[in-house]
Amino acid sequence: MEKITPNDIRYSDLAGKRFNKRFAGKPEYIRLPETIKDVVEAVQEAVDSKRRPVVRSGGHCLEGFVSDPIVQVLIDLSLMTGVYYDAERAAFAVEAGATVGEMYRRLFLGWGVVLPAGEHPGIGVGGHILGGAFGFLCREYGLAADYLYGIELVAVDASGKAYSVIATREENDPNRELLWAHTGGGGGNFGIVTRYWLRSPDSDGTDPSTALPKAPASITTFRVAWDWKDFDASTFSRLVQNFGTWSLQHSDPSSPSIQLFSILFLNHRNLGKIEIKGISTGGNASRLIDEHLAAIAAPIGLPYNLKIEESSWLRFALNPFPELFQPGFDNVQAKVKDAFFRRPFTDSQIATAYKYLTAEVGIGGVLGMATYGGKVNTVLPDATASAQRDCILDVACNTGWIDPAGAEPSMNWVRNFYKDLFPDSGGVPVPNEQTDGSMINHPDTDHASPEWNQSGVPWYTLYYKEAYPRLQQVKAKWDPLNIFYHALSIRAEK
Repeated sequence: MEKITPNDIRYSDLAGKRFNKRFAGKPEYIRLPETIKDVVEAVQEAVDSKRRPVVRSGGHCLEGFVSDPIVQVLIDLSLMTGVYYDAERAAFAVEAGATVGEMYRRLFLGWGVVLPAGEHPGIGVGGHILGGAFGFLCREYGLAADYLYGIELVAVDASGKAYSVIATREENDPNRELLWAHTGGGGGNFGIVTRYWLRSPDSDGTDPSTALPKAPASITTFRVAWDWKDFDASTFSRLVQNFGTWSLQHSDPSSPSIQLFSILFLNHRNLGKIEIKGISTGGNASRLIDEHLAAIAAPIGLPYNLKIEESSWLRFALNPFPELFQPGFDNVQAKVKDAFFRRPFTDSQIATAYKYLTAEVGIGGVLGMATYGGKVNTVLPDATASAQRDCILDVACNTGWIDPAGAEPSMNWVRNFYKDLFPDSGGVPVPNEQTDGSMINHPDTDHASPEWNQSGVPWYTLYYKEAYPRLQQVKAKWDPLNIFYHALSIRAEK
């Protein structure tokens, strides 16, 4: 396994593989391991030479945890892409360099099953699953982390020795706490995951085709679009109220509507449109979509365009809503600020959103509201490290720019927008009756900044709630030298 240095023709492609171009790292060298033995050797070499290593799977970290200028060694797992059924563990094994799309493809074509995971097929499973992972099927099937049976990890002990370890969810597994920490504890904390094993908690382990949920027989997509110019503050408010009310009324796991997932895209008026994009599975898809739009779109009384399409699961999974991941987005610099909601937006929050989304400022931005709950909310908060288990919405303030001149106005807009959504809780969604913190898969270093988090609630509580002390204990045991760290990494108890 050779070192890929800046003189190597592969270096620029590998060093530049990142979704968010706000950040740029320049490691001294890059390793491309193909086996667990290679990963152990790469980590040992970095530790012995006192160089800081980081790991990358798909390169979709929203903050600069991997593309950090002070990182010296980048361990890229993109050659470790195996997806197969492991009969010994009665679980599907997925290596950490596989993409979500390749995992979907192999699981479906091989066995007709699915793991509910992210929306973009190019995301790497390595950093995705261990942060919880939600996507189009979360309301029907839950989070990817809810299916985690085992992990293979490269860690470093107190003497500085790199080694590999396997942890499973079996009650008698002495490493069970390590497995638990990877069901939502976030990437870059404990070591390098090289392989996941995935199996439904209720699987009897005798038939691969029942080890994970059956993939949907078909996917029905729907797109709704309004002209922004048709909205005023009143109709905007009714739309957001309707979406929040529907989400509250249909987030229960027993609701038939858990087979429907949608996102309300409250784009800045500069972008010209307000949109809903969503999917539904099963034989009742048309009825569920009609009921969804009858509750949300029809009552506001404005004309809209509606487009409905049906496709196979795999065709959709490998190219979902192509306009969301269109060419050109690979040059975007972005800032994403995430929040979980237990209750709908208040009138005051809706007024704040209208103010920022109609502000005369030359930026591109959006407030996205994704339906949540359903099967996600059937898991006890302490059963996994994904602690938010009674929410109805995942909300995000997003902005992006390509021209460097857009950086300052875009960042100011998105930061102040988000802060003003939570004026009574210090500018962040503290765990309370209405909000419940943020998702670690959408990290935001502003949560650790006293300028933007004035709540007195630390960043780690926003992400992990009561699970944080338990995660600290896992960190102390499995990464005692703090080899693996970043701006929002778990800190061992002192």
